Amino acid sequence: MTATLGTLEELPLDYRRNVEREHLAPLWPMLRNVLPHDAPKPVSRPCLWVYERVRPLLLQAGELTPVEKAERRVLVLVDPGRGPGAMQVTSVIYCGLQLLLPGEVAPAHRHTPSAARIVVEGRGAYTVVDGEKCPMERGDLILTPGGMWHDHGHDGREPVVWLDALDLPLFVYLEGSYAKERELQKPKARPDASEVEYTAAGMLPSRSPGAPRPRYPLLRYPWQRTREALLRAAEHASAESPVELDYVNPETGESCLPTLGFAAMALPAGKRLRSVKRSSSSVFHVVEGNGASTVDGMRFAWKSGDTFSAPVFANVDHEAGSADAFLIRIHDAPLQQKLNFYEEVSP
Repeated sequence: MTATLGTLEELPLDYRRNVEREHLAPLWPMLRNVLPHDAPKPVSRPCLWVYERVRPLLLQAGELTPVEKAERRVLVLVDPGRGPGAMQVTSVIYCGLQLLLPGEVAPAHRHTPSAARIVVEGRGAYTVVDGEKCPMERGDLILTPGGMWHDHGHDGREPVVWLDALDLPLFVYLEGSYAKERELQKPKARPDASEVEYTAAGMLPSRSPGAPRPRYPLLRYPWQRTREALLRAAEHASAESPVELDYVNPETGESCLPTLGFAAMALPAGKRLRSVKRSSSSVFHVVEGNGASTVDGMRFAWKSGDTFSAPVFANVDHEAGSADAFLIRIHDAPLQQKLNFYEEVSP
């Protein structure tokens, strides 16, 4: 194995200029930047976003900028490893906190990236996705897959905030990110699929043999149902690691979005737990409870509403406080699995 590679400065200046003039570059001085030995060298750095400090800035944004001038009134979570203005938390994951005030409407659009929303606070808002009206309650996960029309409205009396998660950085890198707009959708005159077709585990609507399955049959995953499932799973779980349940497409069992995955987590009170070391990056959102997590040696004390990140192959420990804590983990394992390089290392 080559220990030391030649540097750009070792090459004659006239050679470097001739190469650059032909829009070329020597690989060997840059090789270790893109192919480091033994393990990746992530740019992303762990970070904690404290909701009680972010919330006043969101509400101030509501005073300073009407939704008509913002389209989506969002404060983006910026990866400190990439510096100010970076529209990503990790290499693939974009997250932002979005505010909708009573009576406001966010216009209908669709875009190539896929998105999901985790409701942080408030009641009375809703998202309409391809005509399906999804009420937004705290902790709910709501999908707006790539290419599907969606708009937001608010019939309640208090601010509603949710955490957006998109694979936007991937589409920006592929130069395939764009959006289209149209008039607001007319919602269907029925509850969303989580209240009609997909109310019980292991049960699906009957279909004729060969009939196509809907690509995204379930767009809303109600938190109350998720929380109950976590508590039941925790009764018989190992005490060594967090209890996790994946959000999946109920028709196929695959991840609910093509490149992003979501997992609901339960942390038992007072226990220190180490997560599996993964090649995927993660963003953790605290739905209920308080506690602390250590990510690659950085300790983050968190409570309900807070969000923190972990880069690839991070060492992550969690400890809930005096009561059980519930989190949702956003990750990019589905993309890595499709590219056939996802890895896990036991703690």
